[in-house]
Amino acid sequence: MRNIIQFRIYRGEDQYVVEGIDLPIVTQGVSLDEAVSNLKEALLLHLEGENMAELDLGPHPAVLVNFELEPLSV
Repeated sequence: MRNIIQFRIYRGEDQYVVEGIDLPIVTQGVSLDEAVSNLKEALLLHLEGENMAELDLGPHPAVLVNFELEPLSV
């Protein structure tokens, strides 16, 4: 049973994109703050009414978000 739900944030063409690694959730925002706020809302809506055990999640999972930088041009 997992206790962490993972996401990644990266800079798209116009907005920051948030993609779930463990769950099929994708959202975006003009700023990082907006993207994270949208992620919280999308995650709560996704998990609403779900049996956490059926999703292989503990009752109170943590959320881990990785921010990916653009590739370095060395």
